[in-house]
Amino acid sequence: MDWKSQLEDTSGALATFRAARPETGAGFTALYRASMNEGAMSLREKELVALGIGISKQCVDCIGFHVQGAAKAGASRDDIADTISVAVVMGGGPAYMYGVKALEAFDQLIPHETSHSG
Repeated sequence: MDWKSQLEDTSGALATFRAARPETGAGFTALYRASMNEGAMSLREKELVALGIGISKQCVDCIGFHVQGAAKAGASRDDIADTISVAVVMGGGPAYMYGVKALEAFDQLIPHETSHSG
């Protein structure tokens, strides 16, 4: 899978939907911003939680966007791999398959990262 193309296509589809239903798009954006603020959990932690849920819910686009968000917030490749491990415990075989996609997404979307812990 080409993760950059996948997320570009999804972003285009989201823009089309937001033009058709701006209230829904604005509502989701407001919920996202309110939920992802720094608080008791850091943005990095919240992005990793969101990634784990995306894996367990088998949402390819969620995986890509939250891999990017987690990396931007300081998550390392090892953080992504740990998140995958927890998602596999909670989601079994399907989470394992989608977790592998998350690591692939990290390797494609964040090419300068190595396997150092963060």
